[in-house]
Amino acid sequence: MTPRARARLTSIIIVLAGLGLAVALTLYGLSGKITYFHSPSEIATLNAKQLEKTIRVGGMVKAGSLKQTGEKSVFVITDYKADLTITYQGVLPDLFREGQGVVVYGRYDTASTHFTAKDVLAKHDENYMPPEVKKALDQNK
Repeated sequence: MTPRARARLTSIIIVLAGLGLAVALTLYGLSGKITYFHSPSEIATLNAKQLEKTIRVGGMVKAGSLKQTGEKSVFVITDYKADLTITYQGVLPDLFREGQGVVVYGRYDTASTHFTAKDVLAKHDENYMPPEVKKALDQNK
């Protein structure tokens, strides 16, 4: 191997090693920030260590399950296999409705089998139309 080829090979190895180190450090740094998404039926299969972290749970809001007292809301989400009771302190999103999909972010208490949400994200289907637009279209008919 010529000295020039050896220098080129050494440069390539150093660059690849540096890139690998940068990727490894990035993944290590982000590992504590990852929030996993689970369904209510998966909650029963998780071990206690996985449930200690902040997690996301998604499902449909069960019809007739919403109970509100001031800013405290208690409702049940389901994936049609299992149900999970959610407690949330705060104002629910405008799109939040029974029978609609939601994703909640928070912690699960294994002792009370309750999920305490820090944040509630309401999902909508592809047919969603803002109320103002719908009203304008209805008036123009």
